[in-house]
Amino acid sequence: MTTELHGVPTMIVSPEGPPFTGEVDVTDLIGDAFGCAAELVVLPADRLPAEFFTLRSGIAGAIAQKFVNYHIRLVIIGDISEHVERSTALRDFVVETNRGRQLWFLPTLADLETRLAGSASAGAPDRHH
Repeated sequence: MTTELHGVPTMIVSPEGPPFTGEVDVTDLIGDAFGCAAELVVLPADRLPAEFFTLRSGIAGAIAQKFVNYHIRLVIIGDISEHVERSTALRDFVVETNRGRQLWFLPTLADLETRLAGSASAGAPDRHH
C-alpha cells in the first residue's frame, strides 16, 4: 500500500506474506518502491528472518546498504525488544540508526507518524543524505 505520511510518499508493506530473506526479495521491494515513487518503505519486523537481528549474519547491513544505494529510507516497524535484549550490538545499532535519517526501528506506525511530523516541522527532508 502506498500513502503519504507528512508529505513523504510512503510504501507500507503488508504484515502478511513470506519473509524478506535474500537480496532478490529486497531488490524486488526496492523496485516496487520506485514503481510507486515511494521515498520511504515501512517493513514489518515480522517479515524479516530472525537472522536479520543477528548482526554477525550481515543481513541487516546488506539490506540497509541496498536502501542507501537507492536513496530510499527504510523503517522497520514492530516489537524487536526480544532481539535487542539478547544483543548489545543490535541495541547499539538500533540506537545509532534511529539517530540518522536512512534507517529507523520504531514500534508502531503511529510512532513513525509522530517522528515524521517532527521532521516536517524542521524543514523538508533531503532524501539523498
